[in-house]
Amino acid sequence: MRLNIFVEGLVQGVGFRAYTKRIADSYGLRGWVRNLPDGRVEILVEGDDEVLGYFIRDILKGPPAARVERVEIIKEVQDEPIYTFDIRY
Repeated sequence: MRLNIFVEGLVQGVGFRAYTKRIADSYGLRGWVRNLPDGRVEILVEGDDEVLGYFIRDILKGPPAARVERVEIIKEVQDEPIYTFDIRY
């Protein structure tokens, strides 16, 4: 399954992208994370349904300095394969 996740709150400048990569790598997920100009963080992630559930649980917590206020999750169509999880700048 592939998900596009938008995270709102205090999620930029608090290590959220590095935290997301660390969590994704620990679960063996593929995709990327990036900051958006409007202050949100966008995550494109794919993997097993059950593992994605654990990943989302961890994203809702965020790193210690973050404050997640809202998360929007959109199921995406898997078109091109993704092989790693990266931080995009």
